[in-house]
Amino acid sequence: MKFFRTYLFPAFFGLLIYICIRLVNDVISDTKFWKRDWEINAIEIFFSVVVGYIYDLIVRHFVQKFSRQQYTTFTTAILLREFVVVYLFCFLVLSVTMIPMAALTDDGLQLYDVININLIPGLFVLLYYAIARGMALLQYTYEQKVQIEKMQNDQLQTELKFLKAQYHPHFLFNALNTVYFQMDEDVAGAKKTLEKFSQLLRYQLYDQQVTVSVEREIAYLHNFIELQRIRSSSRLQLQVEIDESLKKQQIYPLLFLPLIENAFKYVGGDYYLTICLRQQSNGISLNVYNSLPLLESTVEGVKQHSGGIGLDNLRRRLELLYPNTHALELSRTDTLFKARLFIQMH
Repeated sequence: MKFFRTYLFPAFFGLLIYICIRLVNDVISDTKFWKRDWEINAIEIFFSVVVGYIYDLIVRHFVQKFSRQQYTTFTTAILLREFVVVYLFCFLVLSVTMIPMAALTDDGLQLYDVININLIPGLFVLLYYAIARGMALLQYTYEQKVQIEKMQNDQLQTELKFLKAQYHPHFLFNALNTVYFQMDEDVAGAKKTLEKFSQLLRYQLYDQQVTVSVEREIAYLHNFIELQRIRSSSRLQLQVEIDESLKKQQIYPLLFLPLIENAFKYVGGDYYLTICLRQQSNGISLNVYNSLPLLESTVEGVKQHSGGIGLDNLRRRLELLYPNTHALELSRTDTLFKARLFIQMH
């Protein structure tokens, strides 16, 4: 296609102009060009092909030249100015090629020859220029759109990495705090806790912009829940329900963690906590319920239950990773906090 556009199209373009001029002139003069001497036709065709290549160079030159100029708005006046410039160069080419050729062939240069030679090629060249300029504008617009999307994507990736960086210190502090208090009472248990902690940390260092299987995410949650169980009160009534059919579905990691971590942090009162992860219609649903301490003694703690860095980061990550395909609902009563997250699977 590139070979045709570069080397053959200009010749066809010149022949098309010649055929149109020839047809109009023959109708006006009531002649038939195939009855003329073949030498004359050959000369005219040769000049037309040469002019076709010259026109192609002119059009491509001005398309590149005007495309480099940056306009805040592309107006009709700008387009007309470009048309005038292109037509003037077209007129100069005709004046030194087609006009002298017409004067030296057949019955010389007639008025209708001058009109047709200046009008028909000019219209074809302007049409060709308009198409080429339009395609260049479309290409420029497309490239600008791609560049803007790339910049936006880079910005989002930077923001996601920043959110990820905020998770790690928060998680690290809680886990090390657990091991610290466990060392005084149960060294063997502390070793097991450190082992689970290393597994959790290894997973958290995984790139959060890459999806993982739900099965792998569930394994991580089991380790995290077990770690939290160790550091929680013996009065904790923990119920975990995970749908066994959740295996190979792909999901971005660490989206369920903040809700579960938040529940362990604020559980109180009757000290029960329920975690339910299941497949629902075309997505995955996580429901977390935890009892709350008496409202009178923990007003500030309950107010913070639905806020904080963890949940704020979760909301933002969901907006970036699953725009318009997720639902996060947080609600509470005096004794119960409910969190529900639904993520639609593609």
